[in-house]
Amino acid sequence: MSGKTSRTKGHNFERQVAKEMRELGFNDCETSRYANRKLDDACVDLTETGCFSIQCKAYKNQPNFRIELDKMPEDSNYNLVFHKAPRKKDLVVMYKEDFYEIIQMLKSEKLI
Repeated sequence: MSGKTSRTKGHNFERQVAKEMRELGFNDCETSRYANRKLDDACVDLTETGCFSIQCKAYKNQPNFRIELDKMPEDSNYNLVFHKAPRKKDLVVMYKEDFYEIIQMLKSEKLI
């Protein structure tokens, strides 16, 4: 696959996830390529996603999720890597301690 085709596939996946996030209530979610170059440079692909920093990867092969997460900002947001592979379900990967923190918040709010 050519570099241009791969780039287009990646941008399409970013737009797809942004649309899905808007459908989930993040009404102002946009790609950082469009809205915020500084975030884009920090390996965050979507803006206005609340407490989540999202990186989107559309690769045939699985990326090294640890490297991708480590490139993202170390702030109060939860870093998430979305991965799309051909003919497979999409994945979302995050640090375990962040997942546990979300579980604790859900429990304290009696949502689970």
